[in-house]
Amino acid sequence: MPQSVRGVVARTKGEPVTTLTIVVPDPGPGEVVVAVRACGVCHTDLHYRDGGINDDFPFLLGHEAAGTVESVGEGVTHVAVDDAVVLNWRAVCGECRACRRGRPWYCFDTHNAAQAMTLEDGTPLTPALGIGAFADKTLVHELQCTKVDPDADPAAAGLIGCGVMAGWGAAVNTAPVRVGDTVAVIGCGGVGDAAVAGALFAGARQVIAVDTDATKLEWATGFGATHTVDAGSEDVVARLRELTGGFGPDIVIDAVGTPATFRQAFDARDLAGTVVLVGVPNPEAVLEIPLIEVFGHGGATKSSWYGDCLPERDFPLLVELWQAGRFPLDRFVTERVALDEVEQAFTTMQDGGVLRSVVMIDGASS
Repeated sequence: MPQSVRGVVARTKGEPVTTLTIVVPDPGPGEVVVAVRACGVCHTDLHYRDGGINDDFPFLLGHEAAGTVESVGEGVTHVAVDDAVVLNWRAVCGECRACRRGRPWYCFDTHNAAQAMTLEDGTPLTPALGIGAFADKTLVHELQCTKVDPDADPAAAGLIGCGVMAGWGAAVNTAPVRVGDTVAVIGCGGVGDAAVAGALFAGARQVIAVDTDATKLEWATGFGATHTVDAGSEDVVARLRELTGGFGPDIVIDAVGTPATFRQAFDARDLAGTVVLVGVPNPEAVLEIPLIEVFGHGGATKSSWYGDCLPERDFPLLVELWQAGRFPLDRFVTERVALDEVEQAFTTMQDGGVLRSVVMIDGASS
């Protein structure tokens, strides 16, 4: 039977979210109901609330989640009841032109649940990134579930489902950082610090953290940054060149995603160096760079979608590295909050006081 559970819903553009009773249907063919255990509070959820993604209100927010498979629909073979999983929003199809060309991280037809979760009155909900995990339970496609070690703390493991993977993957998969590279990361929140950690893991000899916030620069140092640049008081481009022998970093990762930070990244990199954009820009942002500068600088500018990851390959790897003491995943969890504290967590996030607030789900339902 369909289940009535709690969920955090954005009903109107820009208005505070509310915790409402939602209805989760029984899983159909290829679908899975997951009992959510933890879900990180990500900027993307705030973008949904504020209408920055699309206007398909009401939204069921939350997408950076870990949980346990509760029930499965017909034909499900990828996971089984009681599996510990991290949810992913790029469940590759294996059949589109990107998948057929051996580039599944660019999949153009990713899987989502066919059925809709709804409000009590039957109003369909749009789940954030096809997941909707600020809820006691959520309905997803089986391929949106990636099995991980059940002993992994869900508060930390769930963060692999979005922000940590985006930053880590920008360095390790998209750039990619090679042994001996010099790397700068602009923006040292959760995504940027994951990029710092990823660059070091990949063998960078120098990782320079750039931010306007002293606390965030301190966080980045804790994740292994070898140098810091205060973008509020220093000329970022000049300082990055100075720190790299006058040449500029081999790779600059923009984890902010504004025209100003992208231009800093573009100008600061070494001749024929690489710029990686992983921070999600405002849809109205416009970048102006003289084309001759693009031609004359050479190198590459890349966008990193979800860290160009393959969840089945990368999620378990990050959990294993964490458990082996080679990746400080648990340090991204700044605070643990309740389901009805999401709106407050958005404010804390905007104030820059956390790497990640994580909503802990106690499983209560109505």
